[in-house]
Amino acid sequence: MKRPLVLPSTENKDQAFLDLIQFFNETLGFCPNSVKTMYHRPEIAYAFIALNKAVMVNKGTVTSSLKRLIGYMSSNAAGCRYCQAHTIRAAERYGAEVEKMNNIWEFRTNKAFTESERAALEFALASSTIPNSVDDSIAENLRLYWNDGEIVEILGVVALFGYLNRWNDSMGTELEKEAIESGEKYLKQKDWITGKHKY
Repeated sequence: MKRPLVLPSTENKDQAFLDLIQFFNETLGFCPNSVKTMYHRPEIAYAFIALNKAVMVNKGTVTSSLKRLIGYMSSNAAGCRYCQAHTIRAAERYGAEVEKMNNIWEFRTNKAFTESERAALEFALASSTIPNSVDDSIAENLRLYWNDGEIVEILGVVALFGYLNRWNDSMGTELEKEAIESGEKYLKQKDWITGKHKY
């Protein structure tokens, strides 16, 4: 793409919106261009931020760092370079171990991952493919380690990033420099590139 489909809004007078996007300063260190683009229809931006907060809050034992690794797994399956960089950056900011970030694609065998994390990441991958490939074996294994509420949290992350993957790849949302730095730091060895998200 020669430019993003729609450029981010430059709105800076809506104090309620400016207060809400402080959430992203904690998670990423900046407000994503994707959210600024959504603001062309403020109700979409507000609804997305509310959903993001609801999905990412911790009610059980699904940690903040694992949620971001689940988001990364889902975004990788979808092929969204924008969200891959954002989720690996957020995973780092929420304390994910470097060994996990460096070996995310060896989650099935790498000793850094617990059996419960393996079950969650396997489910994230299967539920992010098209067509969906969640089967009884994957579902039963997930239930061994996670209760109903935690499974809802895990699938909530996958569904949230399903929305974001489509939004950002269709928009060609420009990657922020901080996200590019994280992508190059942790994902370049796995052939990550900015792709359509750099202009």
